Amino acid sequence: MARILIVDDEDNVRLLIKEELEDAGYEITDEPSAKKALTLLKEDSNFDIICTDIEMPDMNGLELAGEIRKKYSDKKIILLTAYSHYKSEMASWAADAYVVKSMDLTELKDTIQNLLEL
Repeated sequence: MARILIVDDEDNVRLLIKEELEDAGYEITDEPSAKKALTLLKEDSNFDIICTDIEMPDMNGLELAGEIRKKYSDKKIILLTAYSHYKSEMASWAADAYVVKSMDLTELKDTIQNLLEL
């Protein structure tokens, strides 16, 4: 069973993603901030994929992706955001995939499956 870390400051978004992905058979851990996610990764880095929101108050998801790449280069990273303009930013290249948030999580689930097959 693949382990996925969800990082998003919006409780309702984290809950929706967590429930959908657990229903799809994944083991999910969620954190409300990038800093808490980094602390968790120091204790337990055994995640296959990290899905992170970009717009967060303590540290944005682009910075988080950069930190993860430095310390855990084998981790797959998916950037989640409601803003498509980030896709063209250089910092988003630290991620393996980019998904625009939607209530329909089909694209996210497909992206996760594709990354796990690599």
